Amino acid sequence: MRDRFSASMMTVVMAGVAVSGIISMSITSAQTQAPSAAAPGPALKTPWGEPDLQGIWTDENDTPLQRPAKYADQEFFTEAQRAELDRARSEVLGSDKRGERGTEFDLAGAYNSAFVSWKRVGARTSLIVDPRNGRIPPLTPAAQKITAAEREYRLVLLQATDACKTKAPICSGGKYDPTPSPRRAEPPPRYNTGGMNRNDGPEDSSLAERCLTAGLPEFGGGVGSFRRIVQTPGGIALFYDVGQGQGWQRNIVMNGSPHLPADIRQWYGDSRGHWEGNTLVIDVTNFSPKTDFQGSRDNLHVVERWTRSTPTTLEYEVTIEDPTVWTRPWTVKQEFTRQSEEHNRLYSEPRCIEGNYGLPGLLHGRRVEEIAFARAGDPIRPPGTA
Repeated sequence: MRDRFSASMMTVVMAGVAVSGIISMSITSAQTQAPSAAAPGPALKTPWGEPDLQGIWTDENDTPLQRPAKYADQEFFTEAQRAELDRARSEVLGSDKRGERGTEFDLAGAYNSAFVSWKRVGARTSLIVDPRNGRIPPLTPAAQKITAAEREYRLVLLQATDACKTKAPICSGGKYDPTPSPRRAEPPPRYNTGGMNRNDGPEDSSLAERCLTAGLPEFGGGVGSFRRIVQTPGGIALFYDVGQGQGWQRNIVMNGSPHLPADIRQWYGDSRGHWEGNTLVIDVTNFSPKTDFQGSRDNLHVVERWTRSTPTTLEYEVTIEDPTVWTRPWTVKQEFTRQSEEHNRLYSEPRCIEGNYGLPGLLHGRRVEEIAFARAGDPIRPPGTA
């Protein structure tokens, strides 16, 4: 399903807020309004009488999760703003800003514009529609504390590296010290889901490096995002084609039974669905503490609403809450377009682990360092140094 847009859907990447930040335009006086939408027709039904949400769906426009601060309370772009953003983004097509070959910046930026999906700017200035400012609500004091602890831990592990010596952005807030990190053997403040300057075992690497997808809620990314919905009497399954082979499936329980007991935790949570008119409402709880969404883990609670507004349009709304992380719930909206079943009739199942040579290489390198250090004739740096 990846990279199968028609030429008429020529899309330009959402190259982050950084690209939009270079564009100077007046927005305070802009007259914006929601794009006009066609009146919905009769809801499509399955042979057994339920609203029909089946198909392959994707977001064909790019919209940032959070609204860039310069747009304030402006919910929608003007057509002129969208055209200017598309023009500016088109200038980065094919660009390569990795820096001098062989440097750390070259390796860190190995994926240039050829490796991402290019989309046009969406109508909304942010996916977040509530709060009105289009921003994730503030963190609670407890969440701020654990976030700061994790940041400090990662910075200390970096202290002896060239990244801190050269004052690279990744070491911002840290300092260079050529001695091995005093916290080298210390476990992270909580289960690690991101990368760190250590590879003693697989869990020192990020979830993506371990070929584990982040899970719900899923809003897409630079390499595209598709979801396929299949319905049967009394059951609904969704398959997500995301990332670089981190595809995954979820089954929606539709029999009215309660959520699983609180001590049973699942990577993608426990999804319980029901119909409200033509809208599929899915309540998701029981997430694993080993997953992470914007800092939220096992206390994450997600309520999704899926509505097919036209034969080719699927509206998605999700409310996200975790009172241990955010000071209030927040809501995201997306609009998906149906993709061709014919063009996607042949689909290669995603694979990640089998071809992920990077992770075994990192682990092997650490083992070689440890062996050399134990033999005391170490021509290689001992663990913890860089």
